[in-house]
Amino acid sequence: MSTDIDFGALRAAARDVMTRAYAPYSGFPVGAAAISEQGHIVTGCNVENVSYGLGVCAEVALVAGAVSAGVRRLRAVSVCDADGRILTPCGRCRQVLAEFGGEGLIVDSERGPRALAELLPDAFGPSDLACAERDR
Repeated sequence: MSTDIDFGALRAAARDVMTRAYAPYSGFPVGAAAISEQGHIVTGCNVENVSYGLGVCAEVALVAGAVSAGVRRLRAVSVCDADGRILTPCGRCRQVLAEFGGEGLIVDSERGPRALAELLPDAFGPSDLACAERDR
């Protein structure tokens, strides 16, 4: 596990972006911050919609913003609520994060930083598609 990641800075960035969340329906604003392989901090917040299923999680917004900025690989991520409490991403968001951080992505949690592989064991990934292509 990489010890050179400044989780304090990631938590602060997640708290800051959380203040811009759009959460009028749940009243549960969430912020997420990650550090790229190049050392850039990228952020995202949840954006709800009156048609609940169309809302966007903070982690998904983070990934969309990162990709839009040219970031393709994340090293670590931290997610928080309005009180600054560290949140562990849900299963869907873990899968999205896996696409851009792999099993070595370090995820902040109340129990301390953990590898995504621990939180999402045996994740479905690009190699699974490659196997399907070979089997055709």
